[in-house]
Amino acid sequence: MAPNFSKITSRTDVKIALAASAALSAWVIRNSLKSSKHKNVKSNRLSPEEQIQYMIKEKNKKDPKAQVDARFLAELSALWKIMMPSLWCKESGFMVMVALSLISRSMCDLWLIQHTTLIEGSIITMNHKEFRRLLTQFFIAMPVISLVNNALKWSIGELKLRLRTNLTMFLYQQYLKGFTYYQVSNLDNRISNADQLLTTDIEKFCDTVVDLYSNISKPMLDIGIYLYRLTVNLGASTPGIMMAYLLLSGVFLTYLRRPTAKMTVHEQKLEGEFRYVNSRLITYSEEVAFYQGNHREQLTLLASFYKLTRHLRNFLNFRVGMGFIDNIIAKYVAITVGFYAVSRPFFAVDHNLLTAGTENDRFKVISPTYFSRMPRGSRDVKREYTRTMVDSFPNSQNGSWIPAILAPGAGRIIYQDKIIRFDKVPLVTPNGDVLIKDLTFEVRSGINVLVCGPNGCGKSSMFRQLGELWPIFGGTLTKPPKGKLFYVPQRPYMTLGTLRDQIIYPQTREEMQRRGRSDEQLHRFLEIVQLSYLTNREGALDAVEDWMDVLSGGEKQRIAMARLFYHEPQFAILDECTSAVSVDVEGQMYQYCREVGISLFTVSHRKSLWKHHDHYLQMDGRGGFVFGEIDNETQEFGS
Repeated sequence: MAPNFSKITSRTDVKIALAASAALSAWVIRNSLKSSKHKNVKSNRLSPEEQIQYMIKEKNKKDPKAQVDARFLAELSALWKIMMPSLWCKESGFMVMVALSLISRSMCDLWLIQHTTLIEGSIITMNHKEFRRLLTQFFIAMPVISLVNNALKWSIGELKLRLRTNLTMFLYQQYLKGFTYYQVSNLDNRISNADQLLTTDIEKFCDTVVDLYSNISKPMLDIGIYLYRLTVNLGASTPGIMMAYLLLSGVFLTYLRRPTAKMTVHEQKLEGEFRYVNSRLITYSEEVAFYQGNHREQLTLLASFYKLTRHLRNFLNFRVGMGFIDNIIAKYVAITVGFYAVSRPFFAVDHNLLTAGTENDRFKVISPTYFSRMPRGSRDVKREYTRTMVDSFPNSQNGSWIPAILAPGAGRIIYQDKIIRFDKVPLVTPNGDVLIKDLTFEVRSGINVLVCGPNGCGKSSMFRQLGELWPIFGGTLTKPPKGKLFYVPQRPYMTLGTLRDQIIYPQTREEMQRRGRSDEQLHRFLEIVQLSYLTNREGALDAVEDWMDVLSGGEKQRIAMARLFYHEPQFAILDECTSAVSVDVEGQMYQYCREVGISLFTVSHRKSLWKHHDHYLQMDGRGGFVFGEIDNETQEFGS
């Protein structure tokens, strides 16, 4: 009755499992169809990756190649000499310690197999005395085995750290020799993301080298020991069959895994790009804030992230397919081959194993299972790296966390077209320094103001308050609404994208078209700033380059002025933004601003700019200021 009931239960369980699998498959297919329909409905909306194109320090885009060849071995040998300075260095001693620990661990594994077999035999034969003796030995051996395992972990960790130290010290010595660090960043585009190479990639490389050493040594040692024991107990034919399958499956799986290296290199490249795009936002955060380019930077970040996730998804699909084949060939078929090879001697009538007893029974049974792990040994060479980002201020997303020192005071902002008015507004830095106690002046649209004064007098502080980057601690600030006040910094910000994107930033091409602007107008702006040759030199407005490196200082400043002409705000703040531009081109740009009605706040020490302004605001750096009209009696100052 019990056997029949167990059969019914087994069949019922199988039916339930099949029904559950079918239901799960139907649910997955249904959701996939819904998702595809949802995507088709929104197909007219471009993704960030389709809207944003960019290039990071790449002149000739080539597919990354990674393969084990003579060049790879030569480069690895050169790096190895750096990490292992001599044969008798401490690192060599740790390599020997790792090897000895691996041998000890393999011997411990064999002892555990044999001793466990003896314990099972004493239980079967009900030999209480032998069972207590063997169990006592097993208990005494546990601390020794634990010590061996932890000695192996410590020696591997110390070896990784020493190799990383040697390589890091050498590379930093070369990187900081002379002007190498400057040449790598500005004159040579063969190496991108040097910070990642000198930090994360060195750590990964040293970890991988040590893991390669340990993960190859341990399987090779185990294979040697097991082949010897199998040969002694079962003859040469059994290990011969196993080794033949091991070699064939290893060659086949290695052939299938060839894209892994290339995909891994591409993954690291995309990870570096994503990190670089984030670091650019941190570096140029003030410029982006003045331009109000947060939406455009979000699109750029998402475009980089989508490229990364698309590759990771493709890589995941490849690994899943590879894992399916790997499990079949390296696990299940290997077990079958192992059982076949081990069982052959038992079917021989006159084989001595039929009367040899049970001393090695457990070893013979475990051999097929252990053999199934041999073809998969190469997978242990690679490690998975997980990066976790922790939000240190959970409440900052909803705006409830604000540093107390930046808390706004009693000041207020009034939005009004065609006027900028400071009414008893104190200029206060975030750390509490008062630069000007009460700043009061008024500028109407059509009036250009020249702002001058020594460093630290409050010029930048005033502009940061106008841009609403700093809070108002008192008084009343009247200014145009966002979008009608534009900022052009001394260090122009070049976004990642096309030449067109540099002019229309922070807008995208779609926003430009909705605004009714055309490429002909952009060409006109380039002509005004005398940069029309860029479209021929770089290959039209759709050219994609790393513009921070491609353009000279003067070209970047003129691009920033063309950006100003494109947006046509009511007021513009020019913060030493023409210092690298010739006087004649500078005069043409200021004249165009007056023609189209862009009122200017200019920070400059050039006397040649006085004729383009109507008023001046002079700060003395001691808390005082003078606001007045420029006339024939006004004494010009500057250079």
